Amino acid sequence: MSMISSPLQSPDPYVSEYDLYLFHQGKLQHAYRMLGAHITEQKGVIGVQFATWAPHAHEVSVVGDFNEWDVRQHPLKRINEAGVWASFIPNIEKGATYKFHITTQDGRTLLKADPYAFFAERRPLTASIVYPLDQYEWQDEAWLEVRKDRQVYQEPINIYEVHLGSWKQHLDQSLYTYRELADQLVDYVVQMGYTHIETMPISEHPYDRSWGYQLTGYYAVTSRYGTPDDFKFLIDRCHQAGIGVILDWVPGHFCKDDHGLRQFDGSPLYEYADPCKADKQDWGTLSFDFGRSEVQSFLISNVIFWMEQYHVDGIRADAVASMLYLDFGKKPGEWTPNSDGGRENLEAISLWKQINETVFQLYPNALMMAEDSSEFPHVTAPTNLNGLGFNYKWNMGWMNDMLRYMSIDPLYRKWHHNQITFSILYTYTENFVLPFSHDEVVHGKRSLLGRMPGDYWHKFANLRLLLGYMMVHPGKKLLFMGGEFGQFDEWKDLEDLDWELLRYDLHRSMHQYVQDLNHYYLQNKAMWELDHDPNGFTWIDADNNEQSILIFTRNGVRSSDRLIILCNFTPAYYTDYKIGVPTKGTYHEVFNSDWLRYGGSGKRTRGKRQARAIPYHNQPYYIRITVPPLAIVILKQIL
Repeated sequence: MSMISSPLQSPDPYVSEYDLYLFHQGKLQHAYRMLGAHITEQKGVIGVQFATWAPHAHEVSVVGDFNEWDVRQHPLKRINEAGVWASFIPNIEKGATYKFHITTQDGRTLLKADPYAFFAERRPLTASIVYPLDQYEWQDEAWLEVRKDRQVYQEPINIYEVHLGSWKQHLDQSLYTYRELADQLVDYVVQMGYTHIETMPISEHPYDRSWGYQLTGYYAVTSRYGTPDDFKFLIDRCHQAGIGVILDWVPGHFCKDDHGLRQFDGSPLYEYADPCKADKQDWGTLSFDFGRSEVQSFLISNVIFWMEQYHVDGIRADAVASMLYLDFGKKPGEWTPNSDGGRENLEAISLWKQINETVFQLYPNALMMAEDSSEFPHVTAPTNLNGLGFNYKWNMGWMNDMLRYMSIDPLYRKWHHNQITFSILYTYTENFVLPFSHDEVVHGKRSLLGRMPGDYWHKFANLRLLLGYMMVHPGKKLLFMGGEFGQFDEWKDLEDLDWELLRYDLHRSMHQYVQDLNHYYLQNKAMWELDHDPNGFTWIDADNNEQSILIFTRNGVRSSDRLIILCNFTPAYYTDYKIGVPTKGTYHEVFNSDWLRYGGSGKRTRGKRQARAIPYHNQPYYIRITVPPLAIVILKQIL
């Protein structure tokens, strides 16, 4: 780095008065353009303008490798009473490391990473890095053009959830880079028939085992896997291959590391001043102050940042329930009711409405997905109808019911039949995603395959049935990596997946099954076109608890797209099973999880089945089919 001139010779920083006004009103949608570190030219001089918000600070300086971390050389100027500090420093270039040196009102000194930094040193180092985001040349224009016309509710969404650090690793256990993942992960996802990749949080975080859920750098893509341009390359490659990208986003809380947001200027700033309201004891983190205008600008801008600068297609908001309720994770006496006497966090509710309104104003076809474990109403309703404004919510109730049910010995499932039918009573109250995420395969819960009862063969048959039922149930889909080939162990976040299992027949067959199932899903509109319309689903037989069999139809806009689906949740096998069908004609089996190629027993309905005009199952016709054990069968009328 070249030496810099005296700050007294530097041009004054330029910050728009209007942007300052919007920032302090909680309405600045692009706060990251004003705050942080930006390479710019002022009065013919190229350098970096630094700006930060620290209203309680006595003094603020920027220190870094360019001034040998000398706090005296580059003080920032307080440019308004509300606490924004800024200075332009000449001759600083891309790659310079820096922090803000803050002197508090009581004389303490703090070294803080830039909350708006676009890049940071690789852990365990913690300095921010000057990095421009306008130098990457995108090649995804065709994807963005198509995305403008997307009708997300009527399209297939099948998400592959990935932890980038443990999907695959090198033989020496070093991590794949973003560019290496672009070469391997994207092709794999296309081959497997997924529509989207969802990455677990990729914003900067100090501790690997927090999985990115305890952040220090909300605007900095983690340096573990490369640079911001490298991450853009990965997203660009996804889009060129027709794959959407969803980021896991953590707006509810942040970690307490000294260089992060905690008491940024020596007092509570990004967090609530009330420690009872701020402290997330179970997680060892702090809640954002959702009622503070500048924090609102920080979080709203952060969502827009990822969509604008990185072209991401959607956001999955983590732990929404922890934001919506004041008593989340707290005992009686540890929380204070809101102004109406209730337990809802009215500030967080208002913020979510504002976030979603802003996103959909700028990106009408974005995916905004809430991971909400509560029964908060109207999460996916528009804000003008008093909803939170998301367009999707994870269906945690369905997920929990299905995993509990599938872990039961099939002999006893008939006494728990309501667990697999109850979801239809509420599935149209929200726009749901059906998730089998990373949360279900850690902390002693066992892998999906490990939860299945029975011997080796029965475990795989049960897992094929579970994943098949997910695909035919109304709602969009999500599966965590490893589930597609029957990972036996729980997710091991410091190692890569057990890819060597694909040497074994049943794991290889499971892998083929998921691939075929995914592609069949993509090819059949009845499985997704009316996901959020009650006309997309019709029961044929919901009440056969004695045999633990469900029969229903999935319907598209065209009647010719209708599929008839039977799920047999026991190992019993029937050769001449009678089922009602809605129309006359000829039917044939088009998919069966018990086919030999999937590791099944090969029981199937061969040939065509002509419907007879005798009512059965409240339908005007019936056919007879073979029902394989622990299997899902899909039938379709021949036209």
